[in-house]
Amino acid sequence: MKNVGTVYLVGAGPGDPDLLTLRAARLLERAELVVHDGLIDPAVLTLAPASAELISVAKRRARHTLPQEDICALLVREALAGRDVVRLKGGDPFIFGRGGEEVEACRAAGVPVEVVPGISAANGAAAAAQIALTHRDAASVVSFVAGQCKGLSDQDWAGLAGKGRTLVIYMGVKTAPQIAEKLMADGLAPGMPLAVIENACRADMRVLRGPLAGLPELVERERVRSPALIVIGEVTAREDAALAQFALEAQA
Repeated sequence: MKNVGTVYLVGAGPGDPDLLTLRAARLLERAELVVHDGLIDPAVLTLAPASAELISVAKRRARHTLPQEDICALLVREALAGRDVVRLKGGDPFIFGRGGEEVEACRAAGVPVEVVPGISAANGAAAAAQIALTHRDAASVVSFVAGQCKGLSDQDWAGLAGKGRTLVIYMGVKTAPQIAEKLMADGLAPGMPLAVIENACRADMRVLRGPLAGLPELVERERVRSPALIVIGEVTAREDAALAQFALEAQA
């Protein structure tokens, strides 16, 4: 057994195994230990060998299987014992994946670490829903924020949403009422269009649309559950505009 193993922080993408990078798939196929998030699609985990040990460190709102410090300690402990560890994270490890904390923990312990980027949840969801996050006629700026962080009401989101901008909110299902209230208080029009994308890139994906003011009711009425992203901006209404234009041209 070698002295120290390597920790691979691997982005699992938005869910569909076909959207894994080649590097991610190859690491999974030869993995001996996979430490994975709870929202990883089971189809992705089937790429690991039957002999591989799978450890779930699922996180849910207000309930963690393991606190982040313990996850970091687990990765370091297993690598120091000589095992290579595939740390499988939804989306991309460095976009709301706490990958930075895990890299720092490995470096501090002298453990070799490699980051394998993945298609982010925002990119995957937008592509699956055919919503262009940027568009020459609608948006030249796109921002990502977390809707489930401490001190949400104190966060400064001024200028992140509005005309010519797209705002993508991760982990915003539970705080939808506060998000809508916050954005409207900052001056965003109640009628600003948005889309809620649930289970992106999966067979049961849903794309729900409505105005900003109706976000809390939409989430409650449709019983939206994680994983889900909220995309706010004029780009979410481009499909309706395109269909209307097509209808007009067909009638001419």
